[in-house]
Amino acid sequence: MLTRYPEPVTTAEHIRAIASSKAEDVTIAGVPWPRYKVAALVLGVVAAVVVGIVTTAVGPAVLAGAAVGTLVWLAYGAIQRLHA
Repeated sequence: MLTRYPEPVTTAEHIRAIASSKAEDVTIAGVPWPRYKVAALVLGVVAAVVVGIVTTAVGPAVLAGAAVGTLVWLAYGAIQRLHA
């Protein structure tokens, strides 16, 4: 009754395979995402954590993370369209 998925979703090997892949899309939970969107989300979270640690306040951390994520998303998206 139990079936095993062909590949694990949250292991370190899967993350390394994503990082070393030359494909333009990253598959997360079976859904393809462009690399620049994943990078924007990761950088936004990192910015939110750093600002949260420095200021010890949630408001500025959330705003900074959202701003960084949005700017990276838009900039990389524009670069992606120019190269396409």
